[in-house]
Amino acid sequence: MSHLLKMQPVFKEVVWGGHKLRDIYHYDIPSDSTGEAWAISAHKNGDCTITNTEYKGLTLATLYKQHRELFGNLKDDVFPLLVKIIDANGDLSVQVHPDDTYAALHEHSLGKTECWYVLQADENTKMVMGHHATTKEAFVNAIEHDDYDQLLNTFTIKEGDFFYIPSGTLHAICSGSLIYEAQQSSDITYRVYDYHRKDKDGHERQLHVTQSIDVTKVPSDTKKVEIVEEKIPSGIHKLFVESKYFTVEGYFINGEYTILNQYPFLMLSVINGDGYINDEPVKKGDHFVACSDVDDVKLKGKLDIMICHL
Repeated sequence: MSHLLKMQPVFKEVVWGGHKLRDIYHYDIPSDSTGEAWAISAHKNGDCTITNTEYKGLTLATLYKQHRELFGNLKDDVFPLLVKIIDANGDLSVQVHPDDTYAALHEHSLGKTECWYVLQADENTKMVMGHHATTKEAFVNAIEHDDYDQLLNTFTIKEGDFFYIPSGTLHAICSGSLIYEAQQSSDITYRVYDYHRKDKDGHERQLHVTQSIDVTKVPSDTKKVEIVEEKIPSGIHKLFVESKYFTVEGYFINGEYTILNQYPFLMLSVINGDGYINDEPVKKGDHFVACSDVDDVKLKGKLDIMICHL
């Protein structure tokens, strides 16, 4: 028997969250301040439950621990990747993530390299990625003087844009964005700036300035990702990124197409449309893990699907 595991997302309420996860994906979100759906995750802070097959009711972390053969007998102690859908109704903090070495030493965690595919963006929506400081001294000076207008590399985004954010990259998702995010399975975020906004009790959120200075790459070395696009029967295939941590691809089809699974697992997210995956009815907002015993992933219908794998 092959295993195409359907995931139940875990939702996170945050100060910058909204309600697009309900409005667009029809998720049963906890409130109108819901910023994240951890769509495919085995992380302890958001472990998704399997909703089908004989493993229904188990979490992904439990299945990974008990049945490693379903994941190509990977040696990783924890399931290595995580997929989110992010609704930024407000600006996220300006932040940075550590690499594996720093995270292991200081946080007992994986580091966090990530990528973003823009599902939707309001007109003139911005994004922050990278900075303009050329020396660590200049970087620290800008932080000490709250000079983020000059420090940050800010630009306008649109639907369909894709960005790769290696660990050590200063960044922020801004208000008006709906984002598909694929990342290492880590929840380590160092906030360097949060606009001095206060919660209902008048308190600002905790910052991690020392850690941010430690791990931010200076000068910034952000590079534009070259997306490789090819025509396939019934649609288009896009290779967004191929890195040491993960590969992210997109299939945009109207008809039928079969993907060969040559990996320990595939993480599939239906970002638009409806149809079938291996005869399983699917719709926008559904997320699956195709285990290593799934030889072929047969797509049928009008479907836009993001796939993340090692």
